[in-house]
Amino acid sequence: MAEITATLVKDLREKTGAGMMDCKRALTESDGDIEGAVDWLRKKGLSAAAKKSGRVAAEGLIGVASAPNRAAMVEVNAETDFVARNENFQAFVETVARIALDVGDDIDAIKAASFPGTGRTVAEEMTHLVATIGENMLLRRASVLHVQSGVVATYVHSALRPGLGKIGVLVAIEAPSELAGLETLGRQIGMHVAAARPDALDIDAVDPAALERERAVLREQARASGKPDAIIEKMVEGRVRKYYEEVVLLEQVWVHDGENRVRAIVHKAGAKLTGFSRFQLGEGVDRGPQGDFAAEVAAVAGV
Repeated sequence: MAEITATLVKDLREKTGAGMMDCKRALTESDGDIEGAVDWLRKKGLSAAAKKSGRVAAEGLIGVASAPNRAAMVEVNAETDFVARNENFQAFVETVARIALDVGDDIDAIKAASFPGTGRTVAEEMTHLVATIGENMLLRRASVLHVQSGVVATYVHSALRPGLGKIGVLVAIEAPSELAGLETLGRQIGMHVAAARPDALDIDAVDPAALERERAVLREQARASGKPDAIIEKMVEGRVRKYYEEVVLLEQVWVHDGENRVRAIVHKAGAKLTGFSRFQLGEGVDRGPQGDFAAEVAAVAGV
């Protein structure tokens, strides 16, 4: 059997754009023959997929799956919103969410897991899907929450079909398992999280760096009033409390009545909110320069 050298792998990668491990496997399967390896990659759809790997994927779907005492959520991106309506893509996202329930939220572990009924891993199945559908795809992130006693409720905003949409929320509530209405409360909190976009569960969980930046801005704003330093600090602390009401879930005003705090709603139910996750499709993805389509058409038309 021919020796598969690093140089051979490098040459094949440059020729096809496929991943290093895929190139090594292709060379092994073709006994070190470059052209045979290229053909092997093409047959597997890996070469075609590699050509698309540099394209921005910021559309796609959020998928959620649940089981007793736990739930999982994943974001799988594609290049266009059209793919979100593809049944094969939808089934892939649903399956990946169920896999995350078992293996956890580590992306590498999810990618390495077996994809049911295919003999492929999740990563390999996604590569196959890229080649089939013709768009770059990315398993971007995952979240898994669990409780000892209680529920992890799920909410998907404007669901395309059950468990699939553009905004997903998980809400972990610890409570006696027999507590009535816990699922309903969890769903209501999920709707609140989707609308109010909190950054932290409680005050202790607020990012210290973000809080310090906020304090610095508030301090400069307060100094513009010309008041003494002691008064300025009191003004800053008052405004920090308002900041908490904006970004901390338990301190936010309950969107369903516009009066009570979330913490009061949860306390009244005899429960404890222990965690949440909110995914909005494509948030934080650098989509690159967004051109003026009308101007581009005019330029092509020479007008």
